[in-house]
Amino acid sequence: MKKYLSGILALGLALSMCACGAPASEPADTASTAGGDSASTAEAADTTETGAADSDLAYIQDKGKMTIGYTVYEPMNYTDENGEFTGFDTELATAVCEKLGVEPEFVEINWDTKFVELEAKSIDCVWNGMTLTDDIKANEACTQPYVKNAQVVVMKADAAYTSTADLIGKTVAVEAGSAGQTTVEEDENLMQADVITKTVQTDCLMEVEAGTADAAVLDLTLASAMIGEGTDYADLAMKEELNVEEYGVAFRKGSDAAAAVDAAFEELKVDGTMQTLADKYGLTLAE
Repeated sequence: MKKYLSGILALGLALSMCACGAPASEPADTASTAGGDSASTAEAADTTETGAADSDLAYIQDKGKMTIGYTVYEPMNYTDENGEFTGFDTELATAVCEKLGVEPEFVEINWDTKFVELEAKSIDCVWNGMTLTDDIKANEACTQPYVKNAQVVVMKADAAYTSTADLIGKTVAVEAGSAGQTTVEEDENLMQADVITKTVQTDCLMEVEAGTADAAVLDLTLASAMIGEGTDYADLAMKEELNVEEYGVAFRKGSDAAAAVDAAFEELKVDGTMQTLADKYGLTLAE
């Protein structure tokens, strides 16, 4: 028993001497010196992983698809008479996704809650003839403008109209959350109208056609494609252009995907793709 106790004491003393034989900082210094390259590599890997995690473009490419929020809006995103989903933005987004090495996934959204869906990552971008307002540019990562547009007053072709003053006290339809709604809210005459908001711009046309609205304020691009001779709204006409604006694509604030799309836009301008699409859909490219 004494020998056994002596052995334990000796072992304890030896362990104590080992523990006290070097300062606590020494093992760390030794590891840093002996394995300096490994430590640096690990640190760089951590930094790279963090950078990748912060990259919205990497997130999209890792998924292998770009989820694109849109509403039915001819000629930007719509289903044609053959049942094919098409449009200027549909074709352009598909061409850009090909350059980025991902597939496009189009998801129909409520335009009024588009940025809520964007931040929730249920979509990766809003790409649907979206007007670049100061507010949007301040709060989202946006591409450079790619198409010119304007807000227009649409009424029955035979309706009398000289200016927005004619619409004071009248019923005006706009798409909720759209540039058209902003235009109405900023026009001293239109703000005195009875404004009704609709989910999509095509519903605004239906209101005017049905006579439940006297006028609609909406995008020139849509009006040009959907009203007048040879369309379903042959008795509707554009009465006035209220302002000139430009379309862009919005990604989450701080996203690096917007710059990647801009680079793809430049390539598609150089090879003539964007101009060909603009001619096909009757649009004017932004300068």
